Amino acid sequence: MKYTEEHEWLEAEGDLMVVGISAHAAEQLGDVVFVELPEVGTQVTLDEEVVVIESVKAASDILAPLDGEIVEVNEALVENPGQVNEDPTGKGWFFKMKVSDASPLEEYMDEAAYKEFIG
Repeated sequence: MKYTEEHEWLEAEGDLMVVGISAHAAEQLGDVVFVELPEVGTQVTLDEEVVVIESVKAASDILAPLDGEIVEVNEALVENPGQVNEDPTGKGWFFKMKVSDASPLEEYMDEAAYKEFIG
């Protein structure tokens, strides 16, 4: 699993990349009450706004961590956005993407570096 400075996590699943937010980010957001997911088939570029999350504390955007195509979204979050809080690195994932340029992965943190980053 890799982490971005924006508190997103990425994990390879076969030839796809699964994307969500860290437990730290979910905790900081508070109770998530709404998630707007992208359309399957959407082409995204690095740092493009992809997901909108609303919580009791704030609204936040999830940015594309890599270039590629959205191939699957977690529809369960539409009905139960609280899964982001309950299981952020499991059932609370946002989307899966087919990556067209994986080179930015080298810049992202592993779990130990991320834990140090959030202090």
